[in-house]
Amino acid sequence: MINEKDYEFKITAAGRVNIIGEHIDYCGGKVFPAALSLKNTVYVRGNGTDKINLSWTTLPDKVSLDTENLLQYKSLKYGNYQAGSALMWQQSGKKLVGCDMVQDCTVPFGSGLSSSAAIEVSTIAALAAVAGEEIEPVNIALLAQKAEREFAGVNCGIMDQYASACGKKGNAMLLDCKTLECKYVPVKMGAYSLVIINCNKPHNLVESKYNERRAETDEGLKILKEIAGISCLADLTVKQFDRCASLLHNKIRYRVKHVVEECERVNLAQKAMRAGDMLTLGNLLNESHTSLRYLYEVTGKELDALATAAQSHPACAGSRMTGGGFGGCTISIVKTEAVEDFKKYVLEKYEKATGYKATCYDAEISDGITVQKI
Repeated sequence: MINEKDYEFKITAAGRVNIIGEHIDYCGGKVFPAALSLKNTVYVRGNGTDKINLSWTTLPDKVSLDTENLLQYKSLKYGNYQAGSALMWQQSGKKLVGCDMVQDCTVPFGSGLSSSAAIEVSTIAALAAVAGEEIEPVNIALLAQKAEREFAGVNCGIMDQYASACGKKGNAMLLDCKTLECKYVPVKMGAYSLVIINCNKPHNLVESKYNERRAETDEGLKILKEIAGISCLADLTVKQFDRCASLLHNKIRYRVKHVVEECERVNLAQKAMRAGDMLTLGNLLNESHTSLRYLYEVTGKELDALATAAQSHPACAGSRMTGGGFGGCTISIVKTEAVEDFKKYVLEKYEKATGYKATCYDAEISDGITVQKI
């Protein structure tokens, strides 16, 4: 049990769900995530040493990080994300002070809801607070992304860390990953609700084919850059793709086709959300899952079984995988009056198809970083 009065600050950063726009953030595309009330909370106090002492509410482990030699902690089972975050904060020229941190994470690990981003963002925000530095959410997101790439080894885009840091209660974010321009879009669901379900197949993006997909889109860009006059794949229009598709061999062509069409779906989805048109939004989610399954090949039998079960329920307007894939969660748009029946139906159907028991999460759309002086 944490005695909050023993600490100076209570800092939170959010997990996130991506409504639509998958695997296009690192291609410079616009994405449509929302921060969740599932969070990583950090209780922190300065300790006057050159050590960052870590403990967790959910683990018996205790780890002490030497602030003068943070690179040595890359292979830690627990504490590596915090070490990477502290290193990037330090390398950015900010003041890094020794402190005691307790971390309490309610974002399920390996769920595709960005537990790693929530940990990185909240850790950096906590280091800023205890050092008396300004809390700058966008800058913190960029440093957290750097930690994920350079320390954890996942060549990710900016979406997860940006959503975790900059989320706004009741709003989705239309985030341009090329320029970092962000427009907040009120989530107007009317008679519908968002339902998040975890397929409970463990996944690890470093060991998965996430980095491979990133390399494939990079190859597609390399081939098309000069021909199409683009600086990132997200700039490629559907018409341009149709003209250039024959220059790409099968696998690369499929990956690029997904990126181009997913970018278009994001544009249509944010318009549907603004209009409260959940049926159109649901259809776009279904199309996104089909593309991620057959063109981008990042779903797998468990996520496909979960999405198929959801889509077959009469109260479901649409469902798709969310996150990096290879395990994790689906997001579904479901008539609020039928949510409980929907959950029961999907869980039974999914377990029958795969042998796994899925988990439903009750989460609201929430703020990103919060800072409380205790």
